[in-house]
Amino acid sequence: MMSANRCVTFMNCSGVRTLRTVGAHISSVDTPPVAGDTVIDLGGARLLPGLINAHDHLQLNTLPPLETARRYNRAHEWILDVDGRRRSDPDFEALIAVSRNDRSLIGGVKNLLSGVTTVAHHDKLYPILSDPGFPTRVVTRSGWSHSLYIDGGDAVRDSYRCTPPDQPWAIHAAEGIDSESAQEFDRLEELGCLGSNTLLVHGIALDAERRQRLDHAGAGLIWCPSSNLTLFGRTAEVQWLAERGRVALGTDSRLSGSRDLLEELRVARQCSGLSEILLESLVTSAGARLLRLADRGALEAGLLADLLVVPGDRPLSQLARTDVRLVVLDGIPRFADEAHAARMAPPEFWSRIEVDGCPRMLESTLARALSAAGCREPGVDIVDLTWRAA
Repeated sequence: MMSANRCVTFMNCSGVRTLRTVGAHISSVDTPPVAGDTVIDLGGARLLPGLINAHDHLQLNTLPPLETARRYNRAHEWILDVDGRRRSDPDFEALIAVSRNDRSLIGGVKNLLSGVTTVAHHDKLYPILSDPGFPTRVVTRSGWSHSLYIDGGDAVRDSYRCTPPDQPWAIHAAEGIDSESAQEFDRLEELGCLGSNTLLVHGIALDAERRQRLDHAGAGLIWCPSSNLTLFGRTAEVQWLAERGRVALGTDSRLSGSRDLLEELRVARQCSGLSEILLESLVTSAGARLLRLADRGALEAGLLADLLVVPGDRPLSQLARTDVRLVVLDGIPRFADEAHAARMAPPEFWSRIEVDGCPRMLESTLARALSAAGCREPGVDIVDLTWRAA
């Protein structure tokens, strides 16, 4: 068990010169280490706040996408196809039959390995998601509705009214390319569900006038370009809203979306004119602000010690999970390359794994849970649950 008052100073960082953590929080930035600190020389690597995935369905990431070249006009056409596959494809049904806890665990591991320390899960808050041993933080102070199509107007309105105004409320909306999809935005306005805490997920069908109305309401857009391009062949227009701080990035799930948040950033760069600085804000500061998470999303004293270390020579949108060198949650390392693992914690803390053929270290309790799960994370192999340094 690592000390709750453990003090660590990261030095020679790209972005900030030094950063000191005490326990679960950042103590100071650009100050020298204190006697007795564990000092980690990053050698010019980049230190970032842990990334924020603003939209995921954690329990669906073990399900393969539909093998179809079809493009849809609206989301409920795709939902009907998925339901049909469940009834007709025994292999797909067998994957769904794996315990929800195990499938959710894989969703958490997917995020952790790509540098994500906070996830907004769009579904019920299953008990495992609040477990201290879950791979990432999951947003708990929030409201949500699936969509007008699934839930109906009355239930959507009731869900919004039951969500405190200081908490975000998310709903799939305008997820399509036809007028029916666009009119979902108008219907949410009519129901009184468009406020400063509203987060519309997808928003592909929003035209310029509706985007202005969204901005005027102080609401936000959760952008999932990979899923949008896969299902509909296009994605939302986000430049103007992103420049106004109204956009965060989400992965959806692998059932329709990208492998992880780093891949989502690559797709976002390729299909938009957003700068690298703006892209990175979607998974850090803007994501934290829209999700009403005042304690994360930046490297500032007093915020949570949720940290990510990556190479300093490339922007995030050009990185893959094999580039992740260290992920820290609550001041405790969870995933690292071998060099950073040895500096951050004793050998018995870690288990050796391989990620896409690259040696990595995973916190041992999490590695044991992953090893015992009834499904696996593609590209990850548990090499040794009881690794010891040579």
